Amino acid sequence: MRLSLPTAMQSRLKDKWVLITGASSGFGAAAAKAFAAEGAKLLLGARRTEKLADVAKQALTLGAAAAESRALDVSQTQSVNDFADWARQTAGQVDVLINNAGGAHGLDTVAQGKDEDWEAMLQTNVLGVLRMTRAVLPLMPHHAGSTIINIGSIAGHVAYEGGSAYCAAKAGELQITRVLRLELNGTGIRVSTVDPGAAETEFSMVRFKGDAERARKVYEGMTPLSAEDVAEILVWIASRPPHVNIDELLVKPTDQAAMHKIYRRS
Repeated sequence: MRLSLPTAMQSRLKDKWVLITGASSGFGAAAAKAFAAEGAKLLLGARRTEKLADVAKQALTLGAAAAESRALDVSQTQSVNDFADWARQTAGQVDVLINNAGGAHGLDTVAQGKDEDWEAMLQTNVLGVLRMTRAVLPLMPHHAGSTIINIGSIAGHVAYEGGSAYCAAKAGELQITRVLRLELNGTGIRVSTVDPGAAETEFSMVRFKGDAERARKVYEGMTPLSAEDVAEILVWIASRPPHVNIDELLVKPTDQAAMHKIYRRS
């Protein structure tokens, strides 16, 4: 059972506007529910609007002060700008921005890689973070504990076979986070990256293009992170006192000592 945050933490999140991209499933949906439980107000975006609407409804039942949703494709500049305009009209400001939309496509070697997979990964994981941050920054108050949290990956730290474009994309996300921290120094806006290891969401199903058996084998015999594990971390980061910034947080399941070192039970 998830432990409740102390009252002081709750007061930092209650009625704050939290914008989450890729909120229809996985880390994004879990984050929406976790922030809802702390009384936050939510601005949720994703391409799958029916699932997104369901997440917004669940958030309201969990205690969100508000839960608004709208279609968002971070690979399209116009979609991002329209979403930011809607956020301005709906909320007036954004206190927490969670750049979660992304994902991996395929596990091909460079020699066998496909342009459409490479482009999809760079558009969402890299350019999507840049577009959303550029569009939302004017809505973020200065010196009030505002927070940008980017979702990275262990892949941004360690390379592996078949991960060329995804590793490059998440390394790019990590460097974008570091650059933003330098550029926003003095504004009071905090910038963090949360970089999970093996986590069981729709990630592998997307990577393997719906091959459920192949996706299942990724987590076979181990206990991976859950979306809720990561969501709890996001709430913790956003609820730090305004003078505290969690720069980079690498989190792995206990069964994963390193990218290639995973304990699997028979």
